[in-house]
Amino acid sequence: MHLAVYLPLVIPVLAALAARSFADRLPPAVATWLLTGSSVALAAASSAVLGLLALTALVRVPLVATVAHMSARVMSRTDPASLPVAILAGALLAAAAVAAGGALWRRARAIVAAGRQARHLPGSNQVVVTDDNAADAYTLPGWPCRIVVTTGMLRALTDSERQVLLAHERAHAGGSHYLFTSAARLAAAANPLLRPVAAQVGYTVERWADEHAAAATGDRPLTARAIARAAMATTAAPPERTGPATALGLVGVDSEGAQQGDERPGRGGTPGRDRWRLPRISSLRRSGMRRAGPVPRRVAALLGPPPQPSLLLLAAAVLLVAISGLSALEAARNMHQLIELAQSPRG
Repeated sequence: MHLAVYLPLVIPVLAALAARSFADRLPPAVATWLLTGSSVALAAASSAVLGLLALTALVRVPLVATVAHMSARVMSRTDPASLPVAILAGALLAAAAVAAGGALWRRARAIVAAGRQARHLPGSNQVVVTDDNAADAYTLPGWPCRIVVTTGMLRALTDSERQVLLAHERAHAGGSHYLFTSAARLAAAANPLLRPVAAQVGYTVERWADEHAAAATGDRPLTARAIARAAMATTAAPPERTGPATALGLVGVDSEGAQQGDERPGRGGTPGRDRWRLPRISSLRRSGMRRAGPVPRRVAALLGPPPQPSLLLLAAAVLLVAISGLSALEAARNMHQLIELAQSPRG
């Protein structure tokens, strides 16, 4: 096989390196669709190539060649891939299949359990308030989705910040964001090189909900303040999630917790202290954001204008995915021609 067959195994590395730039520089909805679709396509292409490489080892087995009516002389003369590489590819493919299958099973069970939990929550309203001093807020996938907010979280926020919180969670519920994170995580299970991409999908769905909340309230600084305060409240009174909420890694304004660069709230904080914090977080946008955690990145993004689409970034992403897919298709075509040649009477 041509060396291009190995491109689908290399391109996920480039995607992992570029994922954060895509997440920061593209509109969150666009970035979410792009990163999720790319991760699934790249995982499929790399798995297909591993399968084709493993097949080159399988067709060299005399019994297989006899059953398939292939000429062993043609297969050995063509030497499509070295035997150690083919065996290694088969082992990697088997490991990927086991990992992806296990991840799919766990994810499906968690989603079903979350739907069951959502149906058994009290009341019929979408928003359910639970009596819990821990600060927490998350969206449970279900039919319909339910939003769970604790009294501890509500006490930590002002009335206007609560509106931001609810708008954020309604964006998760309305957009079924758990489907994007699930797809990206399954792709990363099949190809661990794509784990950074899956991590950025988790970030972009949060940014997607942040931008929705900012548009709903018409106040980006308020949304930034609510996100920061919710994260700090979660740090001060961390929730103890169990069941499907933990298994799904549910997205929510507090889901990432306090990350590097977060400010810890003082007791009895005042609006003046909140106003003092925002410029400090805003300064991260100009320096050191590469080292900042997800919450400061989200706050800094809200303190600036909404990101605009970049045709250059979109074209680069599409080109990488296209090259990976075309390389896999070319490898499949070459393998098909080789098998046809080995099965021909002249072979």
